[in-house]
Amino acid sequence: MAIQQDKDIHSQFYGYLGAYILVALSGCLGNVVDGIIVGNLISEDGVSAINLSKPINQFIFTMHLLINAGAGMLVAYALGQKKTDDARRFFTRALLLTLGLGLLLAIVGGLIFPNQTARMLCSNEQILPLAHDYMQVLLIGSPAFILMWGLSTMVGVNGSPRLVSLAVIIDNAVNLCLDIIFIKWFGWGITGSSAATVIGHLVGIAILLTHWRNPQNRRLVPVFTTDGLASSWRRIISQGAPLAVASICLTLLLFSANQIVLTTTGRTGIFVFALCMNLLQVYNLFLSGTCQTLQSLGATQVGEGNNKGVRTVIKRGFRFITVAMVTTCLLVWIFPSGIARLFGCDEPDMLAQSGPALRVFALSFIPFCYIYVLMIIYKLYGQHGMALFISFALSLTVIPVLWIMSRVMPQYIWFSYLIAYSIEAVVIYVLHRAKHIKFVLQ
Repeated sequence: MAIQQDKDIHSQFYGYLGAYILVALSGCLGNVVDGIIVGNLISEDGVSAINLSKPINQFIFTMHLLINAGAGMLVAYALGQKKTDDARRFFTRALLLTLGLGLLLAIVGGLIFPNQTARMLCSNEQILPLAHDYMQVLLIGSPAFILMWGLSTMVGVNGSPRLVSLAVIIDNAVNLCLDIIFIKWFGWGITGSSAATVIGHLVGIAILLTHWRNPQNRRLVPVFTTDGLASSWRRIISQGAPLAVASICLTLLLFSANQIVLTTTGRTGIFVFALCMNLLQVYNLFLSGTCQTLQSLGATQVGEGNNKGVRTVIKRGFRFITVAMVTTCLLVWIFPSGIARLFGCDEPDMLAQSGPALRVFALSFIPFCYIYVLMIIYKLYGQHGMALFISFALSLTVIPVLWIMSRVMPQYIWFSYLIAYSIEAVVIYVLHRAKHIKFVLQ
């Protein structure tokens, strides 16, 4: 019986993992694909403009995590406990919040204050026009971004990870094809790149909605009631808060780091930094898939009171993320110049600076990934204080270190992330031992 249960969890783990990695393609690699195409068809400054726009993309993703990561866990708990009515209520209320926040971001950022938003994120006059055009379309399309990610989470929790995989594959294929068509054939420039991403998400949403054509999937359908509405929203936001806090801190980090690097190293440095942040997106591809799997499958095991099942899911998660990180790091160390050229870089100074920076960042993201996975584990075991601490520290530790390095040793500014995450790992270990924390179900 126990052996069969382990086999079932093994099968479910890799089913969810594959689906969520493909979901992460939508959130994490959309900018990477845009950057590669823009770098080759427009210029290196186009790659920098996309990187300067990443705080917006990360903020939209934060709203998704705040709503759908929390609601997804609650839906998983309810389904594991056979409480279908509760699952439907959480799903409906998360859907309403998702649509409402998406529309708000589109109106305020994309239609009312696009110029102010662009100038807040980009102070370089040469890059500013490109950044403005990319950001405005991205903000107008924010409902498509957040709804695509939200529906992917819910469809996966409801037992259709393969449909999620299909939707995300087609989403990215449409994005890739339209990128080239809009930029090269229609002459839309960097605006076409952002528009292609939005249209790709709309296609993905249409595919995900077919999930409910199957009567067996209608255990999770919208139910519009006002009973316990405020309480449900509080629970959704409370569950999603640690991940959302980590993401909003990352938004602040992206914004602060862009400004510090742009001021310290100029146009060349911000392009090199854009390459490093695209490398982070590759790490996030595996990290997001692992964490979403831990949340969905792990939360189901928690709902069933299966402590051994939770531990099995965690072990497989650590094993996968370790292999993925080591492989990625080795490839970066062997081919750093190839990565720069992939993004259209042909300026000698940019190529010379990109190699050492990419290698340092490849090492820096290893402790980052482990710490992030650990945050999910603390959350699963009810250690909310430690999870919240890590949410804040993951990004906020980097900002002062980056600022100090830019002032004291600007030539070593690329080591800031490695130093910050190493400090944080030591602090987490000390706090864990001091609090005598044990990973057992409460």
